[in-house]
Amino acid sequence: MENVSKNLVDLAALQAEAVRFVDTLAPAEASATLVTLSGELGAGKTSFTQGVASALGISEAVTSPTFVLEKIYELPEDASHGFKRLVHIDAYRLESGRSLPPLGFDELMQDKHNLILLEWPEQVADGLPTVRTRITLEVADTGRNISYA
Repeated sequence: MENVSKNLVDLAALQAEAVRFVDTLAPAEASATLVTLSGELGAGKTSFTQGVASALGISEAVTSPTFVLEKIYELPEDASHGFKRLVHIDAYRLESGRSLPPLGFDELMQDKHNLILLEWPEQVADGLPTVRTRITLEVADTGRNISYA
């Protein structure tokens, strides 16, 4: 995805942007699709992930995996955009990329049918492979700003 920045005035706009983003995705050729989400606490990383999950047909409640670190959701075939699983990782409490292998991260990255959304990539940057899309969310005077790189 090209470098783009947008202002999202409310939670509904954030959710709609997540749906639009999902429509741009397709599984990578050889490995999982890794998308990182950066931003301060309360910037909307988990809300964006909830929008992605909803767009992919997940009906269960999607909450932040801050304490469990990782949640894996099986996707229904009819809404999956070619993905089989949504993997949601919160690296906020991790100290370095060395914390990723115990989560099974390397194995998750080997499956091209996985869409991995990783919050707080700064915490584990030294252990990350190529990132497909880097998303940054910022609280603004008029909602939130989202930028893609």
